[in-house]
Amino acid sequence: MASMSPDKQLLSSAPDSEDLGVEVSLRPRSFSEYIGQKRIVDKLGVFVEAALGRRESLDHVLLFGPPGLGKTTLAHIIAHEMETSIRTTSGPVLERAGDLAAILTNLQPGEVLFIDEIHRLGPTVEEILYPALEDYSLDLIIGQGPAARTMRIDLPPFTLVGATTRAGLITAPLRARFGIVHRLDFYQPKELSTIIRRSGQLLEISIDEAGADEIAGRSRGTPRVANRLLRRVRDYAQVHGSGTIDFESASSALKLLEVDEFGFDEVDRKILATLIDQYQGGPAGIQALAAAVGEDRGTLEDLYEPYLIQEGFLRRTPRGRIATRRAYDHLGIQPPSGVVGSLF
Repeated sequence: MASMSPDKQLLSSAPDSEDLGVEVSLRPRSFSEYIGQKRIVDKLGVFVEAALGRRESLDHVLLFGPPGLGKTTLAHIIAHEMETSIRTTSGPVLERAGDLAAILTNLQPGEVLFIDEIHRLGPTVEEILYPALEDYSLDLIIGQGPAARTMRIDLPPFTLVGATTRAGLITAPLRARFGIVHRLDFYQPKELSTIIRRSGQLLEISIDEAGADEIAGRSRGTPRVANRLLRRVRDYAQVHGSGTIDFESASSALKLLEVDEFGFDEVDRKILATLIDQYQGGPAGIQALAAAVGEDRGTLEDLYEPYLIQEGFLRRTPRGRIATRRAYDHLGIQPPSGVVGSLF
């Protein structure tokens, strides 16, 4: 049985090794199977159909937003709907310009190239992309010194799908070369409940609507978290219940896992408590807050802040982070008198 002890990674939207294996089997394969992000899916469906009608490659696509919302899944669906294959890589892997050049020169006509964490491309690697995205060509420098010369290699038409959690770190020249740019938003509880019931069927987990709704409400608006909680609640229902996940077993399991009604874990509560106790509610700089909490700054900015801000517990201002009245109420702390109006 999987450990039921509190795990700060339980509610993290970053994938772990178990997620990577399970997500492939749960991944929808077409726009019609994809749940949520309806506005984006509808637009992509139109763009894909138009490109197929013209027998052209789809324009380059940039998807950004917090992790775990389906950017990789959408990249695979785009390739499937375009009736082509997909090649996947990530920004940190492409350390040298030659690494990217090798991939580009081996692409087949119409193929989709998916680059995750595209904001982490190095400057020399990124420069290789510019002519590839604009003109389907690759400019290589042969030799060194006075004898060096430039060689242009023609590439077949292809579609680049870039994904990032840090859109602000993408350079303006690179962003300008994407014709389709979409931000993925957190999911609504009803959408997550539908995803959970679908995952339950695929994983052969017995779950009723009330049980799915209870898990969905504590999944931080993130399908990856929802599916992870589903697996852990299954363990609890198997040991302490009938094996079927209903409201009672889901509620009891999530209480044991210390996941509260807002989907917060100990790290979320620690961020809010630290901001209130040590910084009088803020403002506090992100670097100072990260040090006080004992987490990496990037972890706070990528995995925790977006949801806390979305749900109204945290505000990001030019002077730093500020706890809202809702954060005080959630922790059962009385807001300080005399500053309520300026902070809330």
